[in-house]
Amino acid sequence: MTIRFAISGAGFIAQIHAKAIQALADGKLVAVVERHADHAAAFAQQYGTEKTYSDVPAMLRDGGIDALIVATPNALHMPQTMAALKAGVAVMVEKPMAMNAAEAKEMLEASQRSKVPLMVAHHWRFDEEVNWLKAQAEAGKLGRIIRTKSYGVHTNWGPSGWFTQKSLAGGGAIADVGIHALDTTRFLLGDPQPVSVYARISANYIEGDVDDTAVVVVNWDNGATSYIESGWWQPHVDSPFASTQLYGSKGFGMTFPTHLELPDLQAQHVETVDPGFSYPRQPHVPQSIYDRQMKAFTESIRNGTVPKPGGLEGLINMKVIDAAYESARTGKSVDIH
Repeated sequence: MTIRFAISGAGFIAQIHAKAIQALADGKLVAVVERHADHAAAFAQQYGTEKTYSDVPAMLRDGGIDALIVATPNALHMPQTMAALKAGVAVMVEKPMAMNAAEAKEMLEASQRSKVPLMVAHHWRFDEEVNWLKAQAEAGKLGRIIRTKSYGVHTNWGPSGWFTQKSLAGGGAIADVGIHALDTTRFLLGDPQPVSVYARISANYIEGDVDDTAVVVVNWDNGATSYIESGWWQPHVDSPFASTQLYGSKGFGMTFPTHLELPDLQAQHVETVDPGFSYPRQPHVPQSIYDRQMKAFTESIRNGTVPKPGGLEGLINMKVIDAAYESARTGKSVDIH
């Protein structure tokens, strides 16, 4: 059976998802939802979609859709996801999952009630190098992970339009790119629960009512502490986008450049484990990540299983983001329950 897809949105990320659907052996993109008719027509022509709609309810009323990709401004994530789940249509929603944790919780509960798959597009979980490092950590090569450092930063560049409007985006750089570093960190740590968050968040480089600079410290229930940098238009960043460093009791590991450093203190020697990935890689975010993500989504639909990352992972990330904003507002650490 061919899985019939619709995409809501016709922007950059929607096109990436369209290519991922085209790469499936058992998927077909049959509809696009876009309120600008000219954008919808251009998208449909480029990707061979059969139908165009101005809104999700109209598309759902017509039927004939098995799965919806929500690739719209963040303010539309919850209403479009909820409508699709109610109609029995599986959903993959772009990150951040919602405007806040309260919305994310409603989405997760709707998926659980309807038993319809809900995936959140935290695509770094499908990166080969991230998964290599995760495997090394799980094998005990680094020992107990004590702390981490990760980056979700754009240097000398930043988005415009709805991304810089709080009413449409919910938050700024931390919700847009910082969440990549956050989710990658949590994935590498084995998805622990956040205990507390301390953050400093500000706007320094943009015109708008959202943040462009953030430093976030997360304490996890496994004892690890994570330091996360987030930003747009930053003049410098120490590591590439979504690069994550793991500091363990037995050694160090990181992505981009991906390797391990394993010290032997008695021999006064540090062994470097190089898995052979090229660095820097071009492009840094390859289409193959999204292809694997889409394949995992279709497998969850076919098997009737809960996708991962799913609504729960998306909700936990939103709880951390909400706590970060609250910490920045009050100047105090915020506990997460």
